[in-house]
Amino acid sequence: MTSERLDQPRDLRRSLRPHYDPEAFGRLSERIARFLGTARFIVYMTVFVTTWVIWNVAAPDPLKFDPYPFIFLTLMLSLQASYAAPLILLAQNRQTDRDRIQYEQDRESAERNQAEIEYLTREIAGLRLALNEVATRDYLRSELGRLLEELRERR
Repeated sequence: MTSERLDQPRDLRRSLRPHYDPEAFGRLSERIARFLGTARFIVYMTVFVTTWVIWNVAAPDPLKFDPYPFIFLTLMLSLQASYAAPLILLAQNRQTDRDRIQYEQDRESAERNQAEIEYLTREIAGLRLALNEVATRDYLRSELGRLLEELRERR
């Protein structure tokens, strides 16, 4: 049994599988999914299919490449759909992951805010209690006024 040593580089192994950057592929799939969900895409596909059908109906016979049942067009649209569906799912999964992370951050922030609010509430309650023990301006005026009246009565 061989264990990987951290003080030595790994042996480069050749693989028959193609290497790709999952993050770059994910960003590309999001861009494609975003485009597939636009009115522009629907217009482009409508123009493409309409042109295809008109060409294969109205063009001279030697120039027609997909006669009436339009089997090749059906194949092309099926191929496009077979690639679009997984790309859209991949983009949705990435968005779900981002939403989950955002939810966690929002929840942690809300917990911190709640703790800070509770702390400030306790501080305000403590200040109110402390202020009840402190002489206020009105209280001092009334006491000084009472003392002044006592002094006047003694004279």
